[in-house]
Amino acid sequence: MRPMFLPDVEKKASGGKYSDLMERLQTEGAEVPQIYHLFRFKPEMTQHLAQLSHEIMRGPSPLSPGLRELIAAFTSKENQCPF
Repeated sequence: MRPMFLPDVEKKASGGKYSDLMERLQTEGAEVPQIYHLFRFKPEMTQHLAQLSHEIMRGPSPLSPGLRELIAAFTSKENQCPF
């Protein structure tokens, strides 16, 4: 899967925890997940995605958190996503 390039999103450095995290990953030679560019671009919106992810992965469910993690990992593999 080819990454999407949005110059306004990927070039804007607003500071904050995602800028710091991205800088650290780059310094270590690690790949920066594409979604971090979006998080850095609109950090005030990040909390909503984090809450949604937490609720899906850890909220009340008939599925255990471990099984949900396994489903997410399998889905990522099927989508050829390194996440």
